[in-house]
Amino acid sequence: MFTRNGRVAAAFGLVLVLSSRAAAHDIPNDVTVRAFLRPEGQRLRLVVRAPLGAMRDVEFPRRGAFLDLARVDPSLRSAALLWIADGIALYEGGARLPNPRVVETRVSLESDRSFASYEEALAHVTGPRLPDDTLLPWNQGMLDVSFEYPIQSERSDFSIRPELARLGLRVVTVLRFLPAGGAVRAFEFTGDPGLVRLDPRWHQAALRFVRLGFFHILEGTDHLLFLFCLVIPFRRLRPLVAIVTSFTVAHSITLIASARDLGPDALWFPPLIETLIAVSIVYMALENIVGSNVGRRWIITFAFGLVHGFGFSFACR
Repeated sequence: MFTRNGRVAAAFGLVLVLSSRAAAHDIPNDVTVRAFLRPEGQRLRLVVRAPLGAMRDVEFPRRGAFLDLARVDPSLRSAALLWIADGIALYEGGARLPNPRVVETRVSLESDRSFASYEEALAHVTGPRLPDDTLLPWNQGMLDVSFEYPIQSERSDFSIRPELARLGLRVVTVLRFLPAGGAVRAFEFTGDPGLVRLDPRWHQAALRFVRLGFFHILEGTDHLLFLFCLVIPFRRLRPLVAIVTSFTVAHSITLIASARDLGPDALWFPPLIETLIAVSIVYMALENIVGSNVGRRWIITFAFGLVHGFGFSFACR
């Protein structure tokens, strides 16, 4: 029979065990997944890095509080299939590719920088493993995986449907697609973006930019405040059309300039633009209070439209 002190110690130990198990299954707040996708002949290679702490319900062998790197390989492959492969659907043309083959898995330190390029990432995943005596807490490691999918041709049109939002409360997927004989294309998704065409036609790319711009404005309080202050004095449609046209033209000019690298690229420029956006909101609010010449507002709108356009171009880039 337990003594009173023994019962207290047992209860305290049980609380520690349960809390550690609960912590092991907590959903991370912010998760970043990095990936490279490259067609090579009749195979499509996908190299992915994701945090181990986001892969719940997988029992990783441990030595105390640290990963047992000598016995971790089977668990890494299970985690790669369950949490990554099952959450990424790839398409060649309109046909979904079959389940991938796990070529290699590796555990990496959070400080590892090998995913700066495709060549470095692939060399790291297929290179030497961490020494077995490395003291690495299981939830502070990174899982690096190389997958291979069979394809008909490296020149096909490819699409991806990433469904990795279950890894955390906010999941950002950074993907670089390396088409055969083409330039590297960079993509960034938040949550589950749906089907993304990696070889988009011009109208598909334009539609995606329209969607990006729409949600950027909805998520940007500064843009909404500016537009609200802008339209307050107007009661008729014709002058409002002139204002909207002026703002749109100014946006287009700065977007084109940014796309052609004609805008300043110094470190001081983005903070200046953000400051001027704030100034534009204050100015419009004060002008509405003290009274303004509505007839010349399109000129002010054009000037501030250039500023907001640069802010939007930073988001697009």
